[in-house]
Amino acid sequence: MSPSPQPPQVNLAQTPDYRESYANSVQVRVSVWDFQLVFGLASSESPDQVTIRNHQAIYLSPQQAKALWNILGQNIAQYEQAFGALNLEPKSQNFPQGSVN
Repeated sequence: MSPSPQPPQVNLAQTPDYRESYANSVQVRVSVWDFQLVFGLASSESPDQVTIRNHQAIYLSPQQAKALWNILGQNIAQYEQAFGALNLEPKSQNFPQGSVN
């Protein structure tokens, strides 16, 4: 029996146009071919108005979307174990369908 092949070494590198941003709004759009995550900043100028300024869209294959879902679930469980349960506010009618606030 031959030994299991070793996984390849993964090297992480940042491209010259690499940027970090903050988002407090994520919209998820789904098609047959991919998932699109649209990140933005939500702000409220008045109690009855919310403005979302989208600044980045990332497309993922369904397989990458599921891998992201798995790793986020694991990390959220670890976070809650260390710092306590996270509670989401009720969804607001002012946010587009699929938003996470």
